[in-house]
Amino acid sequence: MNQHESVIRVAAFLAERGHPHAPRMLEESARTAQEAADALGVQAGQIAKSIVFRRRPDDAAVMVVTSGDQRVDEKKLAAVVCASGQKLARADADFVRDRTGFAIGGVSPVAHQSSLLLWLDLSLFRFEQVWAAAGHPHAVFPTTPAQLARLTQAGLEDLALGGLELQVRPMALLKARAAMVAGSVDIQPPSPCVSVCCMSPESGLCGGCLRTLDEIAAWSAMSDAAKRVVWQAIAQRTVPTL
Repeated sequence: MNQHESVIRVAAFLAERGHPHAPRMLEESARTAQEAADALGVQAGQIAKSIVFRRRPDDAAVMVVTSGDQRVDEKKLAAVVCASGQKLARADADFVRDRTGFAIGGVSPVAHQSSLLLWLDLSLFRFEQVWAAAGHPHAVFPTTPAQLARLTQAGLEDLALGGLELQVRPMALLKARAAMVAGSVDIQPPSPCVSVCCMSPESGLCGGCLRTLDEIAAWSAMSDAAKRVVWQAIAQRTVPTL
């Protein structure tokens, strides 16, 4: 396959899903997160890098999209994707190309050649805009973390080495989910519960989902439209807690 054919595949994928930005070809290489950041004039963390792992013994491909200034914690990832008797290893170049259709250095988080187990690291949601590879070492496309989550239909998890502080993680996950819900009417609003319910007498909100008791009690009977309103409120409530 000609390298630029993979960029065309990514462009077609984005266009079919109404993404507002097509891939951009850079004069400089964007093979590494730092090279891409330097070429674009952004922080390394704003580069959404795609790391592929190989799960044994079933040979499932597992991709984590994380910020360019982060490393994936393989123990955290294994706890999420591995059952008893399974383990993870870094994928080699042949495996990456075979499963994704892209060569290392230009692996896109979208338009893969075959199905993958796909996760977005919460570190991406620190930024309003991120840049992802578009199938070629010189090709990238801009997106928001929420748009990327919708494009990939990936799971959301704290998978960075070191990662978020325990008390911050639930709020980061709420913020990420709220951004996803707010940006698309096609997504059925999920339950906001991300940790054990614990009502705060000061705020009147649950510490695990930032809902009031009335909102929690009414949730199961709410329409999707009403749930979106609650998610909009949750998004506003995450601001002072992060």
